[in-house]
This record gives sequence, structure tokens and C-alpha cells, in this order.
Amino acid sequence: MIEDLKKSLKLHSNIRENLPREVLISLAVDNKEAVLTRNGALGTWTPSNSTGRSPKDTYIVRNPESELNIDWSSPNNIGMNPQTFALIFEDALKTIGKKKTIFTTDRVIGADSKYALRVKTICDKALSQVFVDNMFRPTPDDINQSIFADEQFFLIALPKDKLDKDRYKGLVRDQPNGETSDICVVVDFDKKIGIVYGSSYMGSMKKLMFTVMNYYLPFKGVLPLHCSANEGVNGDSALLLGLSGTGKTTLSADPERALLGDDEHGWSDDGIFNFENGCYAKMIDIKPENEPEIYEAVMHKADYTKHGAIIENAMIYPDGEIDFFDDRYTPNSRASYPLSFLDNIKESSKAGHPNTILFLTADAYGVIPPISKLSKEQAMLWFLMGYTSKLAGTETGVTEPQATFSRFFGQPFMPCNPNIYAEMLGDKMDKHNTNVFLINTGWSGGSYGTGSRIKLKYTRAMVDAALKGKLDKADFIENKVFHLNIPTSCENVPSEILNPINTWQSHDEYQKTAEKLANKFSANFDKSYGNQNLDPGIISQCPGK
Repeated sequence: MIEDLKKSLKLHSNIRENLPREVLISLAVDNKEAVLTRNGALGTWTPSNSTGRSPKDTYIVRNPESELNIDWSSPNNIGMNPQTFALIFEDALKTIGKKKTIFTTDRVIGADSKYALRVKTICDKALSQVFVDNMFRPTPDDINQSIFADEQFFLIALPKDKLDKDRYKGLVRDQPNGETSDICVVVDFDKKIGIVYGSSYMGSMKKLMFTVMNYYLPFKGVLPLHCSANEGVNGDSALLLGLSGTGKTTLSADPERALLGDDEHGWSDDGIFNFENGCYAKMIDIKPENEPEIYEAVMHKADYTKHGAIIENAMIYPDGEIDFFDDRYTPNSRASYPLSFLDNIKESSKAGHPNTILFLTADAYGVIPPISKLSKEQAMLWFLMGYTSKLAGTETGVTEPQATFSRFFGQPFMPCNPNIYAEMLGDKMDKHNTNVFLINTGWSGGSYGTGSRIKLKYTRAMVDAALKGKLDKADFIENKVFHLNIPTSCENVPSEILNPINTWQSHDEYQKTAEKLANKFSANFDKSYGNQNLDPGIISQCPGK
């Protein structure tokens, strides 16, 4: 297939290879793929079916060589037979052949050249390649030293083209209205080809390559993680894992610590490294006083050919003004920009082994302690569960908090069998004496609607204490419902809020709510991992068991 792809590109009459960033930006504007904002950034909008990822249209080719490595019981690992993939690939080549211009870029995923994967991106939109330039890394001079030196991945992106619904009837997803979906995001790990067909959401390219790394790296001894990472002045590194709304971006942007990256990292025998070259930040409701670094990265003024931040699906008025508080089109407005647009970064995007890992959860039930220190087995359990909660009222019909579980805090992008990731975490914790803390950035004193959100200044103080080792000699008490060890004191935090039962008016109501959530943990664990033959020591740490 790759030979066919190379031949197709060779025969094309107008291939633009590795164009300079400024040229790509100019072409995106000239071709009306983006508009200019007042500050020189690029504004763009996607069709309504592409304002986010399309998880039900995202597939993994089910090849005999790799299928035993993949957890097909995970709802996000949707198999596609190789014959259907061959049809999609064939159509992609035909579509490429008809395009007036095709752009290709050669980049890598991975800041550590020892583990960097070369990727050639092929698409018909200059704006897509500006995104790639923002997010994927330049090829290092020593790429031949990479464990992937002899390998290259090919990413084909055709964001505005659609699958032929008649041709793919019964082969891809049927939509609720009975029509065949015309969107497809598919990866073949064995052939090293990914195709984005019909999805204009730029995150589809980014997350496809994240999934690729999350599949390849464990077999090379590297634990891939959906996390942000930063480093203190003494070289102490930390990882922060958490789902949307838990404060991962806010808490990783620490003026005392240099940022490695905000989303995707690997933990190798040499330390940690960012996969990416940039950030893809949520922009809805952003305020410069709350997120000054991100806001400045996107909104600083520059000549547009030197800028290149892409603002996706935000409200932009005809005079170029931007309203990040208008969510009528989508609450998932985004911006991509290079890490170099931020001030407080570590340029190499690499660091030593993490001293501390923080699991972030926003518990809207108000029953999880604000901070807990996790044992190895507890860390593996909470890593497997990836818990946070949705708020009452955020979706139609949601009248009370909803427990949400996303394994490894990134379920859609972690294709391998779960024991692979969990055991690697435990082994690396042991080997490098890494502390793991669970931080609840959610509610205290009652569930959402009754209690209140834990104050950010207290959360920051707890994070600071965890990162600086101030809790190493603390006294702990056990929360028996969740099997969690709670410190009895923490600098700059009122002691009474550390044990959540103390903040509730009714201890009985706390106990009932805690047991209700614990039972949800137990039920979800049984559903997801009941047949996975996990270590009994891990199972025993599951709330509700």
C-alpha cells in the first residue's frame, strides 16, 4: 500500500513538499481556508459534524498480526476489516489524484529522538499543514538513532471529502437516521497508515497520531500517557493526568515550573518526553487573567505570516473581534499554537524520571478527599479507572452528578490491553520511587448544587506540597470507603477540609453518597475488567470492594 501511495504522489502534477511555515500560512489565507483575526491569527470553522472528534467513526484495522494486543472490549476500539480499509485507501488515492495541489510534510512525533517516529502527512489543505507544523515536531538531525529509524508512518488527511455512502453501506457505521456515515478516521498499525476522511476537526490528525504512539511505544518499553508535564528549578519533573474539566491545563501552568507539554508524553528508561511541538487548547470562556500564558500565545499581535495560531470554531465578528464566551456553535472552540509561543517552557521538552505524578479528578459528588497519597496498587487501580464526573445540568436529563470513567485518563486513545499500561506504571513507580497523589479539584461540603468547589488556592497549595515533598513525613488516616490515605495536615490548607466527611452537615448523607459512588466504581470495574485477570492486590483497592 505504501508503495502505491508513493507512486501516486510521484505521478501527481503538483506536489508541494515541506513548504516553509510562512508560505503555508499565506496559502491558507489566499485559498480562503482561514480568515485573519485582528491580531494576525488564523480563524476557521468546521462543518457542524466536525466540531469535535467522531469516536463512533474512528476505527482500528483488525489485522491478525496485531489484534491480540488490542482490547476489543473497550468501546472506543472499533474494529474494521482489512478489506474495507483497502477500499478506503483506494478511494483516498483516487481523491488525491484528482486534487489540483497536494501538500506533504515530513515531521516526527516525539521530542526524544531516540523514540521519535517519522510521519509524512499528505493532504490537500494548506491550513491542515499549518496545524501539522504547530503540533508535530521538526525532524532531528540524529533521527537515524531512533528505535523507529527504519520505519515511517503515513497520515492521509482529506478533511472536506466524504465517503460514498452507497459504496460503504454495511461496511461503516449507520447513523441514527439510517444513512451510512460519510466520515472515517482509521488507523492500520501494521501497515503504518492512517486516514482522516471527511473530518475537518483538526484534532482528528493529532489524536490519530497519539493513538499510534500509544500502540507502538509499550512494546519498546515506553509508557505513553495522556498528561501534561512540567519541571521544577531543581530538575524535579512531574506528570499531571486528568480528564477535561479537572484543571490539568490550569495546574500544569505553574510560574515556578517549566512546561514540557500539555497533553501527550512518554516515560522511557531515560525519563519523560513530550510527543508534540505545540498545544491544542480549549478556548471557550478563556480569560487572560485566568489563563494568561495560553491567551497570550493565541492572541498576541504579529504579522500573520509569523503568527500561525489557528483559532477553530470560535465566534469571530466581521470586524475581526473574537468572542470566546459565545458557545452557540460549539463549546469546543480550540486553538493550536507552537510551544515556542509560551514563555515558561523547557525547550527540549524532555526531563528526567518524574518524582511525582498527580491524578486529577473533579468529583461532583463531593465525597473524594481533596488530596490522597496512593500506594502502587492504588495508583494502578485509579489509573485503570480514570474517574471524574459530569455536573448535573450540563446535559439534558442530567439531574445529579454522573460518574465518568475513562481508563488511563484517555480511553479513546489507549488501544492496548489494559494490563500492559497498568503494569508498566507500577513497574516504573517502583523503579524510580515515584510518588502518586490523587487530587480532587471538585466539590466539598456536599454534592454539586449543595456543596462548593474546592478553592483553587487550596488546590494549588496541595499540589505544591505534593510536588515539593512536604507530605513525605505527614500523618495519614484511611478513608475506608475509597481505601484512600488522607494527610491530617497540609501547609496553607485548613485541616478540616482534608477529610471530606468533616465538611458535610450530615455525616449520614456523606456516607450514603460515598457508598453510592463506590458502588458505581465497583460496577464499572466489573464491566471493564472483570475478565482481565488483574492482580488481586489491584482489585482489592477498588472502591466498593
